[in-house]
Amino acid sequence: MKKLLVANRGEIAVRIIRTAHEMGIVVVAVVSEADKTSYAAELADEVIVIGPAPASLSYLNQDAVLKAAIESGADALHPGYGFLSENAAFARKVIAAGITWVGPSPESIELMGDKSRARQAAIDAGVPTLRGTEGALRDDDDIVSIAAGIGYPLVVKASAGGGGRGIRLVASPADLVSTVGIAQAEALAAFNSSDVYFELFVTKARHVEVQIFGDGENYVHLGDRDCSMQRRQQKVLEEAPAPGLPDHVRQLMRDSSVDLARQTSYVGAGTVEFLYDPETEEVAFIEMNTRLQVEHPITEAITGIDLVREQLRIASGEKLGYSQEDVAFTGHALEFRINAEDPSNNFMPSPGVISSLHLPGGPGVRVDFGFIAGNAVAPFYDSLLGKIIVWAPTRDLAISRAERVLGEARIEGVKTTAGLLRTLVALDDFRQVTHHTAYIESVPDLLGVPA
Repeated sequence: MKKLLVANRGEIAVRIIRTAHEMGIVVVAVVSEADKTSYAAELADEVIVIGPAPASLSYLNQDAVLKAAIESGADALHPGYGFLSENAAFARKVIAAGITWVGPSPESIELMGDKSRARQAAIDAGVPTLRGTEGALRDDDDIVSIAAGIGYPLVVKASAGGGGRGIRLVASPADLVSTVGIAQAEALAAFNSSDVYFELFVTKARHVEVQIFGDGENYVHLGDRDCSMQRRQQKVLEEAPAPGLPDHVRQLMRDSSVDLARQTSYVGAGTVEFLYDPETEEVAFIEMNTRLQVEHPITEAITGIDLVREQLRIASGEKLGYSQEDVAFTGHALEFRINAEDPSNNFMPSPGVISSLHLPGGPGVRVDFGFIAGNAVAPFYDSLLGKIIVWAPTRDLAISRAERVLGEARIEGVKTTAGLLRTLVALDDFRQVTHHTAYIESVPDLLGVPA
């Protein structure tokens, strides 16, 4: 691999560029008109403008991205996360053009992108799942009797959804038919498919996921992460390893994840997500993400393994350079997503120019930001500015370090979620691991924290 095109923007583009440069790889950045002076563009060796600011005309424009890769002479393409990273059709186009796709096969992307098929693949691999429908619902299905067999509350999920999107909660039979109709319409509009399926809903569940890597022959896990602190099913902070898990539960998740990767002949980086019910100690598969996760740095922090480097190595045809026994876990890591949003105003996006930026440092502190002072935060994209990662020998020390670090961060010109994150990490419920995926919504006072 000599020349890599990074088909993304912001902090993940910066993250990929850094490792590529360490490996001696020339990097091409594709940018929209709005990102011509971005930090990623500054770091890249070559920059190609692929379209106007809206993502649909630039970062999601398959033809423009592929044309840039071909004309620049790139021999590999890394899609990052979001945008085209889980688009099997685009992956096929890249491969057909003779360019190395840094990711799993289009077949794996397709399989795991169809959530009802992914659920069946998990069942076939012996991975625990929630009670639910086998495959997508059909027009002639008796949804009332099917739902009764699963139990309430349940969720209606878009088969083509994922990442917390395309989900509707049904609390009682009276809401079933109307909610299914709404979910199907939303799924069609968002994912171009009205297919939905049912799953039992677990109240006060934790979200735990396992990082896996495969090379087609060898499969390993790189430990687990807890992503339970969420707002509207979107993660706000993560930690590794997942705290407070019984040993048998942790091992079940890790073994199941490797089994699923092996069963599906998975190649590259992937993340298997689970719901965990602390009351019953039951575990259930949610989905598998066929890309690098936003929260991958906390896995890097506790393993010492550069996940982007591993992606590039495996995409180049190399084998995993280690076995499961070689993977060691050290200390505890936390990651905080700093978004340009105003928590005191219903988390409204806060575009603008970053007039001043002071990011924290010190032992065990890593900062992955896609912006520097003077950069504009455009209103066209996700509001993530970057991530602050802290590591310490123990969870308690990591939390103390996080409070200090979040207090040091100074970002002026836009509102951010840094203040909210500092409040969350100081909560007794967080320290005692009694929070869950609906925790933020259950504590209304949290939603008024000043930016």
